[in-house]
Amino acid sequence: MSLRPDLQLVAGLVPVGSRVLDLGCGDGELLAELIAARSCSGWGVELSDEGFYGCLARGVPVVQEDVDSGLEGVERDEVDVVVLSETIQALHRPELALREMARVAKLGVVSLPNFGYWRLRLELLSRGRMPASAELPHPWFETPNIHLCTLGDFEDLAAECGLSVKQRIPLNANHRPAGGLAGLRPNLLAPGAIYVVERS
Repeated sequence: MSLRPDLQLVAGLVPVGSRVLDLGCGDGELLAELIAARSCSGWGVELSDEGFYGCLARGVPVVQEDVDSGLEGVERDEVDVVVLSETIQALHRPELALREMARVAKLGVVSLPNFGYWRLRLELLSRGRMPASAELPHPWFETPNIHLCTLGDFEDLAAECGLSVKQRIPLNANHRPAGGLAGLRPNLLAPGAIYVVERS
């Protein structure tokens, strides 16, 4: 099975041969690709039983821990890259995750949905209800996404946590790079984005 387009983009942003820590790694699909195709080493952190056992089934190194508790077992600069793919919005303590990312690696790759996307803004304005979309498909009372943010919000928090944006790739609804105006006004016109961030 091939990776989703956004995960392919994330994988391509991780330098070949890197030591990688994948936070909220799910069933290890991305990390397995990084190990097999990009000669990376490392491990994932996953809280759910389903994801943890999925990693084990793939032969992906994983620890079952809560990212919201911090990364006390990981030394400063122990890895080259931390990946936080479609996870930050589901964390109780996203600021802690970004600070820990900056501590344990110089480079991070973060992907997230954009709650500032114009269709979501319009739906909230016109219907007066929490919007749903392909990127945010769950009703408000069942969503795992507890800290929805805009791309601008994320960039502000990253800066506060000592991370500078090295690259931003706005995504379209098909999880592919968004061209045209979305590249100029991603906070309004892109449903999501992938960031490469670097410790300042």
